[in-house]
Amino acid sequence: MPHSAENAGNSHPHVLVVTGMSGAGKSSAADVLEDNGYHVIDNLPPELLSQVADFHGLAERKVRLAVVVDSRGGDAVERLQEVVQELDQQGIKTVVLFLDADDNVIIRRYEENRRPHPLAAPTIDEAIAAERKMLDPLREAADVVIDTSDLNVHQLRDRIVNEFSPEETQRPLRVSVRSFGFKHGTPRDADLVFDVRFLPNPHWVPELKPLRGTDPEVSDYVLSNPDAAEFVDRVEDLIAFLLPRFEAEGKSYVSIAIGCTGGHHRSVAIAEEIGRRLEKRGVRAAVRHRDVDR
Repeated sequence: MPHSAENAGNSHPHVLVVTGMSGAGKSSAADVLEDNGYHVIDNLPPELLSQVADFHGLAERKVRLAVVVDSRGGDAVERLQEVVQELDQQGIKTVVLFLDADDNVIIRRYEENRRPHPLAAPTIDEAIAAERKMLDPLREAADVVIDTSDLNVHQLRDRIVNEFSPEETQRPLRVSVRSFGFKHGTPRDADLVFDVRFLPNPHWVPELKPLRGTDPEVSDYVLSNPDAAEFVDRVEDLIAFLLPRFEAEGKSYVSIAIGCTGGHHRSVAIAEEIGRRLEKRGVRAAVRHRDVDR
């Protein structure tokens, strides 16, 4: 789905296609977009997108349209990539947002709301696997991927508003630096993933084990290691090199994930330090720790 850089991020879309896994929050995202000035159409067949765009005169008028396209359309989702390319050629800015979540989170959500999965299958596991296979090309080609596994409805709202605010003012690139534990799974929406399990683990130091990477004792232990110091220097240089290039490609949000075994010590300390380094460079960096309380 080859979009030009001007069609994403800071030059807000005329058409925002919301797609992704069932149970990942598409309905919540649609509600947020509607509250923020988008005209939302749910379950629109992709082949009708061009007609809807013509009806709204999107190429000439400042109308923002959000359409939800998902597995309820069956094989029609395969047509979406072709339709988006056609809209781009007409000068209509189109951005594809893909919402994802871990399989076990999706299963839990379906168990809680007792709704049937849109794909008929003997089990929910098989339905999710089939849907993931169907939508994988869309996920790979999406402009923005948001993993909602660890987001509540309020956090998802904030993320959608920050990403697709109707304000026309140019906003600086925003960076999320997130620590995590590999034992709990790798974040699905990370643009860059770094593994710091090569560093000495404070878990095996009795007085440090109950602490976290935000505690000065753990931070000093981790960052005083020569390999940690060199690692942070190299990552800082790499990020400084990449960010302007990401921005030139139209990205408005970059997610950096730092992982260790459990997400309590090493990754937390390193993420905090990288966040501090980026702030010194004038980069808006939000540091979060996914697994620190697990």
